[in-house]
Amino acid sequence: MTTFAQRCHTALFSLALIATAAGAADHTHGQHGMALFGGKEGLYASHLPLFHAPHDYQVILRVHVADPATDAAVRARLAGKTALWTVAPEKFELSRLAPESPAPLRRFNADLVQGHFERGGLTQYAHAAIVVDQVILFRQLSPAAKANASASYMQLGAGKQRYLVKYIDSRPDFDHIVAYTAASGAPTAAITLAKPTLRQPSNQALAHALGVPAGAIGGTVYFETDDLK
Repeated sequence: MTTFAQRCHTALFSLALIATAAGAADHTHGQHGMALFGGKEGLYASHLPLFHAPHDYQVILRVHVADPATDAAVRARLAGKTALWTVAPEKFELSRLAPESPAPLRRFNADLVQGHFERGGLTQYAHAAIVVDQVILFRQLSPAAKANASASYMQLGAGKQRYLVKYIDSRPDFDHIVAYTAASGAPTAAITLAKPTLRQPSNQALAHALGVPAGAIGGTVYFETDDLK
């Protein structure tokens, strides 16, 4: 005959197993590197996706650094420039950034790296607390082969300094972030243009789709094809 204490221990152990299984079932746990870009008008982080777990999501965040001095310094260093910066965060479940998440992720710690954090980049700000202000995009990528004849880009920002981020909607595909200077009151709608085969669209093609002079395109912040084969 089991004692009350033994029965309680068995019940607690069973609950622990259920909790562990539930945690293990979330295939999105990992270190989710992100491209960091923006400036005084807005700071953004774009998850660097793959077509397999735990990174098979395109996620774009509007963020700020919790420490005001660091936040101002980062924005000043990034503003108007296209040199790549990346976020190397602590491990977490990417699913917690989904709009319907029961345990939404509001902040995480990360190193802010000048360059690619896995390709020789140099940490500029270690263990910075990143606050998630808005989840702009959260969508799972399909692993199935698919070809699209066009490329669509969302616009980030509503002021003068804006960014174009390509929707990843093919396989193979490319991840592309472009800075550009908008005229006052310019529309913020997404743009679509003919898709070159795994090559960056020209500045002229992007400018034509936006209806702006080619000189308004500031250049590429991030471009990647190998991770999206």
